[in-house]
Amino acid sequence: MRIVKSARPIAGVALLALGLTACGGQATTSGSVGDQPVRMELREPQKLLYPGDSLETEGSEVMAAIFAPLVNYTDEGKVVDNVAESIKTSDSRVWTIRIKPGYTWHNGEPLIAQNYVDSWNYNANRDNAQGANGSFIRVEGWSDLNPPEGQPLKTKKMRGLRVIDDRTFQVTLTKPFSQFKTMLGYGVFFPVPKAALGPDGKITDEYVKKPIGQGYFKFDKPYNKGVDQVIELSRYDRFPGKKPKFDKLQFKIYTDSEVAFNDLRAGDLDIHDSLSPAAIAGAKAEFGERYLDQVDAGVGYIGFPLQFNNTYENVKVREAISLAIDRRTISETVFSGTRAPADDFINPLIDGYRANACTVCVYDPARARAQYVENNGPKVLELGYNSDDAHKEWIEAVANNLRANLGVKVKVRSFEKFATMFNDLGDRRYGGMFRAGWAMDYPSAENYLSPIFSTVAIENGSNFSGWSNKEFDSLLVKGDTAPSQRESLKYYQQADDILIKELPYIPVYFYRTNAAFSQNIRGLKINMLNQIEWAEIEKVS
Repeated sequence: MRIVKSARPIAGVALLALGLTACGGQATTSGSVGDQPVRMELREPQKLLYPGDSLETEGSEVMAAIFAPLVNYTDEGKVVDNVAESIKTSDSRVWTIRIKPGYTWHNGEPLIAQNYVDSWNYNANRDNAQGANGSFIRVEGWSDLNPPEGQPLKTKKMRGLRVIDDRTFQVTLTKPFSQFKTMLGYGVFFPVPKAALGPDGKITDEYVKKPIGQGYFKFDKPYNKGVDQVIELSRYDRFPGKKPKFDKLQFKIYTDSEVAFNDLRAGDLDIHDSLSPAAIAGAKAEFGERYLDQVDAGVGYIGFPLQFNNTYENVKVREAISLAIDRRTISETVFSGTRAPADDFINPLIDGYRANACTVCVYDPARARAQYVENNGPKVLELGYNSDDAHKEWIEAVANNLRANLGVKVKVRSFEKFATMFNDLGDRRYGGMFRAGWAMDYPSAENYLSPIFSTVAIENGSNFSGWSNKEFDSLLVKGDTAPSQRESLKYYQQADDILIKELPYIPVYFYRTNAAFSQNIRGLKINMLNQIEWAEIEKVS
């Protein structure tokens, strides 16, 4: 799951080395540029740092800096081997994965196949309560680690995982799944070293504060969530691939995008990849070639908590709310043209997108009001958003649309952190409409459907709406097991049609990536997963 936190979305350091006195405060910089770390803004990760539970954009950005995936994706979405030397199958059900030699953990131990098997078994184990649990549902034996409520586990291993030798393991799925290799660039499939597990087989408290990876950077010291305002990393020089050209990386944790932007302007921050609408308006003129505006695979939504709040149970009311939203004006005015009105649940960068597929994603205020009144829509609506990033402007614009076009009162509720809002939704402490976003985990239409809207994703994914539809789930299975990409897309699009008909979420806009960087660096590149390509950056001395 990659819940988008930022206005960019898709979607986030210590202030000690920089002499900062408070999060996002002004820095007193000392030393030459060459002595300074590269500094990137981040929101506070939702959870502690472990691949099976750090799934939103903030935690994922940190994970991507310290772990290396089995596969990577080109700018066109093609899957290419990375840590994997080969990934082979003859039937899309049994997959043999062989890892390249030369990779080591940050504690010096060699990376071995058993590390992957141990990590995946841990993530899939119900008793470990990992957010990544549902990502392993297709592996044979997942059900043994997730028996019906009240029944104890009789094993801690999925029978579909088998180590062949130190560099090779085999994965057997319950059914063929043509997208399996495509999935393997997603962070939930990172391995963990033996040192991550304590004597009881659980991930240790020490590990989630100072995770050991096998990627570009290693942790310098533990990160205490909620206390530390910086995550400090150093380059791991034994990494066997192309390495970053700088020694130190810091993630600086902010609660206000504008404060981060001011730090960027002052030279106290090097990368800001979630510029607010206010910053975007003048960023191109101010930063010139140091401003990025590029296509993005994310989707921004308004969601409904359908499972436990019947206020929104009438789909005609949800349709009316959708028809009342002026997506084009929000995209062009609030976001200065750096968004596009959403007309499908699948992003245009992905095979399977269909222009104008969502017929109720148009702006029709007259129809909206008539339909809302006819179906006795509620007189008061509540709309929540996280204020630790730049969502206030567009959420207020949506609220004003609903007030004017539906004749209702709209209470806008601000959550200090995006983690708080999604935790409250997951724990059912908040029952209003909510802003949401999805950042692609891997380039497949399936990734815009299963993790957010399938029934299993209610407990084992990112289905915060709680919406469930048997026909939708059945179509996903047909798409998963289809013999070709073309056949898969046919079923995924039919599932997409059900989402458009039922509207558990309302698609509002497609993202673009809007970022800026300081004069201290060059070569900033943001990939399809909306993560920084650290090996491309150079320090400017």
